[in-house]
Order: sequence, then structure tokens, then C-alpha cells
Amino acid sequence: MVKVGLTGGIGAGKSEVSRLLASYGAVIVDADRIAREVVEPGTPGLAAVVEEFGPEVLSEDGTLDRPKLGAIVFNDPEKLRALNAIVHPLVGARSAELEAAAGPDAVVVHDVPLLTENGLAPLYDLVIVVDARPRTQLDRLVRLRGMAEHEAKARMEAQATREQRLAIADLVIDNDGPLEALEPQVREVWERVRG
Repeated sequence: MVKVGLTGGIGAGKSEVSRLLASYGAVIVDADRIAREVVEPGTPGLAAVVEEFGPEVLSEDGTLDRPKLGAIVFNDPEKLRALNAIVHPLVGARSAELEAAAGPDAVVVHDVPLLTENGLAPLYDLVIVVDARPRTQLDRLVRLRGMAEHEAKARMEAQATREQRLAIADLVIDNDGPLEALEPQVREVWERVRG
């Protein structure tokens, strides 16, 4: 088994790289998707989030109101730490289960947005960083995701810097250009990982 850590700043295009790697045969362990699963209604994770942040972080249907919670935690580092202390252990446990189920010959790609911030690079055989200039990230967040510029900047500032991510990279995928420039790079990385 080859364990790969895949990371990149918000809006850098990590999800597209992950999708391409899956199409080549990688087993993807998506930390963001798992983070949503562990706070679904009826889970201990959601109960802990409500206990920490109050019932106002729930939507009328009992699901987590992610934009409301995001507005709280991305403007307050202490509250972000409290949320991470709840969610990260749950995500880690589920990720380990999925990895164990992948099989000995698999390339398991852990898609982890906060890999750098949480010092997780040593857990992987290699780390791939999807890189884009902050100006490109901001444009994508505002134009493609419909975020307000101040919200996009707050999310970017809550993450590791570009320099911090590049410092832990074994391989870098430059995603500052158009989508069609991405696929050949990802294919080359896949071939290197498969050895």
C-alpha cells in the first residue's frame, strides 16, 4: 500500500485532482466528506458540536447549519480549535477504517485540507500539494463558489500559508492555469506514485 497525503489551499483545485486520481484507480479517503458524515443528525459528533456552540448552529431540519458555524469559527481561532478538537478525532478514526479496507496493493490518497496545519505529513509515504496563487484561489472562491470576498479571505487566512504547504510537499501540482493544463500533471504524478 502506498499512502499519499493530498492537500492544497481552499480554491486551489484539490477536489479536481482527487477526482482525476480516483479515475486512475486511487482509493480516495476524503477528509471533508468524512467531516460532514461525522456530524450528521443523530451522531455523537453533531451532539458534541451543539453542546459546544449551542442549538443555533442547527438548521430547522436538525442538520448542521454549516455556513452559520463557518461564520462563527473562521473569525475566531479559539472557536476553530474547539471545533477541530471535536471533529478531527472522529475523522481520523473513520479514515483509518477506510484505509484498512483498501487492500495491500492500493494507492490510498488521503484528501486532507488541513494536512499542513495539523502536522500530518509524517503519516504519509509522500505528500502532494495542489498549488495556486492566492489571487487565483480568491477569484475561484468568489466567482465559482459565490463567496463574499471577505468570507473567502477569512477562510484562506485560517489555513496554512502557501509557503508552509510547499515546504512539506514531495510533489507539487501547479493548478494556477486552466483545467486542461491540470490533467497531464496529475497523470504524471500518478505514474510516479505507481512506480
